[in-house]
Amino acid sequence: MIFRLFRRDPRARTIAALYGAIVAQARRPIFYLAFGVPDTAEGRFEMIALHVALLCRRLGREGEAGRSLSQGVFDMFCRDMDHNLREMGVSDLRVPKTMRKLGEAFYGRLEAYDRALAADGDADLATALARNVLDGASAAAPRLAGYVRAAARDLGAAPIAQLHDGQVSFTDPEKVAADAQEADA
Repeated sequence: MIFRLFRRDPRARTIAALYGAIVAQARRPIFYLAFGVPDTAEGRFEMIALHVALLCRRLGREGEAGRSLSQGVFDMFCRDMDHNLREMGVSDLRVPKTMRKLGEAFYGRLEAYDRALAADGDADLATALARNVLDGASAAAPRLAGYVRAAARDLGAAPIAQLHDGQVSFTDPEKVAADAQEADA
């Protein structure tokens, strides 16, 4: 019974690879330069949370195995946020309260993005992104909504076996930005 506590999760590599891809995608400078995401701790949190939400949304539709993998990615996200809070100097007494708020914020965003992605058009998605990611700046929201819609579509088309192997490739935000710029011209 006690030995279960010391057993490594056989999906640990998969979860780490998926979460690593999320963080790498969320850190791409294009989001902060062309999509209007604030280059702050909050902006970086929002981009990571957005990509975790997109992947969890996809995995959640794949039965128990997908939901379990989704939970593993979310748990790693929480561990990373906990670590980052401590690195930023948040006291040990404040970390649990802050983590609870971050968890509530994440699930609220997951629900808002899921609902907006299920709706026709990008108006609801742009509104949710402006409110959550862009600090209320609605001018850049349609461009970011275009990226999120494309990323959700591409994740939906990705083979589940590939995700279970820890391989995820997100939509290229530079292509989305270039396409949006071309459409604006």
